[in-house]
Amino acid sequence: MQWACFRLKYLVNRSHPHDTVLSSGLRFLAELIAWIAGPWAASLYSNWLVVLAAVLLIGLPSIFSTPNDKNTVIVPTPGGIRVVIEYLLYSVATVAPWFVWSPGIAGAAATIVFAAIITGIARTRWLLRGAPPQALQ
Repeated sequence: MQWACFRLKYLVNRSHPHDTVLSSGLRFLAELIAWIAGPWAASLYSNWLVVLAAVLLIGLPSIFSTPNDKNTVIVPTPGGIRVVIEYLLYSVATVAPWFVWSPGIAGAAATIVFAAIITGIARTRWLLRGAPPQALQ
């Protein structure tokens, strides 16, 4: 019983009821994969694409955030747009590793992205509903 309480304590993000430590951690890992593999794959075609890929993959999610979802919001963005940005990152994190990494590592990256999508379903639904602020109370 104590072990279950210990685990739940670290799996629930008290500041966001639709996000857990597990889902946000997996989402961050997927973002890291996209940030690394995306520009790396772009470098196979052009050095200019590396700069563009890095600016898009790092800049978009950093600048455009949904209120009540992130602590710092630079440009308030509707939840649906935030979901599109995140799924763009997930797409890059799934496809780009197959061009630059070994099949085993690319498969592991795809598994991380899949796990991030599955564990983030509650937050994605909340964002698609318009991220109502009363959900954080």
